Amino acid sequence: MEEIYKRVNKVFCEVFDDDTIVVCENTTSSDIEDWDSLEHINLIVAIENEFGIKFGMNEVTSMKNVGEMVNLINEKI
Repeated sequence: MEEIYKRVNKVFCEVFDDDTIVVCENTTSSDIEDWDSLEHINLIVAIENEFGIKFGMNEVTSMKNVGEMVNLINEKI
């Protein structure tokens, strides 16, 4: 799981162009200034590309925080 968090954090830094971002399991869109609906789509695509996975629409809309995202990634890889 630690390796997944490292890779997810790298993607967040790239998508939001901010090397100071450090995500944890409780990180939500309200914690990152530029995380709006458009950036959420970019983030999901970047995560899918990083891990070679695809999220279903229900999965995308049900994620409440980074921890849930990481758990889904872990199930898919």
